[in-house]
Amino acid sequence: MPSPTILTGLVVGAVLGFILQRGRFCITGAFRDLWVSRSWRWFTAFLLAIAVQAVGVAVLTGAGSITPEIPKLSVVATVVGSFLFGVGIVLAGGCATGTYYRAGEGLVGSWFALVAYATAAAASKTGILSGVTTWIKGLWVTNLTTIPASIGVPDWVGVVILAGVTGVVVHRFIILGRGLPAQVQLPAQRTGLAHLLLEKQWNPLVTGLLVGIVAIVAWPTSWASGHPDGLGITTPSSNLVSLIVTGDPKRLDWGVLLVVGILFGSYIAAKASGEFRVRVPSAQVIQRSIIGGILMGIGAAWAGGCSIGNALVQTSLLSWQGWAALVFQVLGVGAAAWFLLIRPRQRRRAERTAVRTPATV
Repeated sequence: MPSPTILTGLVVGAVLGFILQRGRFCITGAFRDLWVSRSWRWFTAFLLAIAVQAVGVAVLTGAGSITPEIPKLSVVATVVGSFLFGVGIVLAGGCATGTYYRAGEGLVGSWFALVAYATAAAASKTGILSGVTTWIKGLWVTNLTTIPASIGVPDWVGVVILAGVTGVVVHRFIILGRGLPAQVQLPAQRTGLAHLLLEKQWNPLVTGLLVGIVAIVAWPTSWASGHPDGLGITTPSSNLVSLIVTGDPKRLDWGVLLVVGILFGSYIAAKASGEFRVRVPSAQVIQRSIIGGILMGIGAAWAGGCSIGNALVQTSLLSWQGWAALVFQVLGVGAAAWFLLIRPRQRRRAERTAVRTPATV
């Protein structure tokens, strides 16, 4: 019989889903903007979430509330898996959490991406592709765990450095006005808290701060339920598929309720704010979403985590796996953005210029 404490996973997930939907916290967009528009606004918000969580985890660890396990860096699996994941999230139009919250607001393409992602993750972790995952994760396994340990300094020193660098970056963007939301606002129909939560455009930095706080809360609530981990999306998604297919109650844990809660919370946010709408994309977009979802599931299984488990959580633990994954996810996004967005845009621009420019004899 599952422990009643796993229900906190549903609550944490619902709060996270609400924040992600209302704050438009899209990690795919944060990574893609680095390449397409050269904007660091959302990446700065993401970095803030990492730093806030890092401080919280350091406090919880120092107090003895949690003892996070740091994985050894498997170079090939982390690099290749993270790169594939980065390509996949561009094709799917959202990362792991982005796919969940967009599915909750009625985007049909995300429904297909979500099913493909969860199924591919299950196949890669415990199903027909598990042998390939085991093989690739066994290639070039190092003894590297945390970055501070590798250079011989305490973890708290790394946390202080991360917090300091993040503070400088956040301050710079506040001064330049890039951390503020766009000025375009919908006409207010509510007042007070309802207006702030459901109508007013959220500041990206505030959203990043809230995501970091939820990530901190996830640690003690998850551990209390017997699930010794923080936020994670890929393994819970895999377990959700196994639960649906086999009916095995052992698969129902805090993480499964977390991802269900994200879907539920984003639906509530979208419905309450009037943003829920079933939107059916073209067949080409659906096909791309499915391919992207498959790459996401396989890549995250190989790398040991997705944009949450690795790029948000493991980075806050200052692990080599987390920061290597973050770098190669960004590179994967950049490669996909180049072929799908940047190069086609440049080609169209060149064609328009050729039409306007008269031929010379």
